[in-house]
Amino acid sequence: MDAVLNILMVIWTYFAANILTQPAFLIGFIVLIGYLLLKKPLYECISGFLKATVGYLILTVGSGGLVNSFRPILVGLKERFHLSAMVTDPYFGQNAVTAGIEKTFGRTFSDTMLLLLIAFIFNILLVRFKKYTKLRAVFTTGNVQVQQAATAFWLLLFCFPDMRRVPVLFTMGIILGLYWAVGSNLTVGITQELTEGASFAIAHQQMFGIYLFARLAEKFKDKDGKSKRLEDIELPGFLSMFNDNMVATSILMLVFFGAILIVLGPDYLIKAGFMQKDQSFIFYILQTSLYFAVYLTILQLGVRTFVAELTESFQGISNSWLPGAVPGIDVAAVFAFGSSNAVTIGFLFGALGQFLMIIALILFKSPTIVIAGFIPLFFDNAAIAVYANNRGGLKAAMLFPFISGLIQVAGSALIATWVGLAQYGGYIGMFDWATVWPFFTVLMKYAGYIGIGIVVIILVIIPQIQYKADPEGYFLVVEDYEKWEEMHKNKKVAE
Repeated sequence: MDAVLNILMVIWTYFAANILTQPAFLIGFIVLIGYLLLKKPLYECISGFLKATVGYLILTVGSGGLVNSFRPILVGLKERFHLSAMVTDPYFGQNAVTAGIEKTFGRTFSDTMLLLLIAFIFNILLVRFKKYTKLRAVFTTGNVQVQQAATAFWLLLFCFPDMRRVPVLFTMGIILGLYWAVGSNLTVGITQELTEGASFAIAHQQMFGIYLFARLAEKFKDKDGKSKRLEDIELPGFLSMFNDNMVATSILMLVFFGAILIVLGPDYLIKAGFMQKDQSFIFYILQTSLYFAVYLTILQLGVRTFVAELTESFQGISNSWLPGAVPGIDVAAVFAFGSSNAVTIGFLFGALGQFLMIIALILFKSPTIVIAGFIPLFFDNAAIAVYANNRGGLKAAMLFPFISGLIQVAGSALIATWVGLAQYGGYIGMFDWATVWPFFTVLMKYAGYIGIGIVVIILVIIPQIQYKADPEGYFLVVEDYEKWEEMHKNKKVAE
């Protein structure tokens, strides 16, 4: 069995390294395959592949730029104040698993690729048999899959350190595959509403969180079923400049970044290599803040470029192989929909929640102090604000990212300390991995194999409950959004 697994490992590693874990090429090839199945002319297939790939690469430039813009603050808070801490960031989390997996459990990180393969195949099978599973989304965000496979591998080994190689891989492959399918499936309906039928779901690290806060946001609607959203607010006088997303982002980031950079001081920034010796400190702050708005605009351009191609081409795949399915893609895709200012509001209020909880950890002498990584700080909370604003308005868009920020830091500190990842400097840190996965880990650690069964049953039941809540519109929202929307309006009129 080990020999067969090793052969599969070689084949899978090549595929994963060059396609599956390179989301731009994976999205491009999905578009290419979809257009070929739709029997489009070859030049349209090639054009679609290039536009989708380039669009996703534009998104990654914007995403990477946002992270780099935040780096002086992240590094500065850690070094300037001499905090010995764990960074909540998916890449730091992946590095922590790599550094500690052999020392702690006597295993190798390479097994995560096989775990990823098993989970991905299981996700596809679950969607293929959607008639029974009620699951409609395929998780296609490859870099996220690697990060989650690594952390899931550690968590299962923590619960069952003596479990042999093959049982570990298949057990967690089933659980992780279910999580991917169920989590992305939770976002299908709310994403269709947000994007007005763009036919994609979210495949990232906060899928349960997005769904939870989107549903809770409905409670913020007025008696007439409506709520004042960010895009409905027309500010008077000079405040009207905040109606422009680029201006609002620039000003808010100038205040946010400026305050922290002033605390860090020009001497530290020069010594750390972030700022040139002869550079004006004022203009350094201005440039750093404005680049945030630049990269956010680039990210939104990338989304608009590839989503249209992906939506159209996936019809070919769904009609032939996975009828009624949608692709689960990077959460950044939603930043081009709804209110553009919701992204900035979500980031700011999420940051407030995270920083307050970090202060609480320091005051209460937590064994693990968290340094807020930019990826969970921004991508979780900005996305939550976009959905919350769409379904519940301005108040929901401010409150729920703040609550998320508190939970991200507290949950990550607890689970990373308990399972031993904190000592290696990082944890994945995003909403689902500070809530859902700690819950799963407790069940498996204290209930043993029965706990595994409970986790699987919980995940299997969730889409069944979703389906029973709306059997008439559940699949229709994907197959024919306009018809679903008309049916939905008629129901509201009847009520």
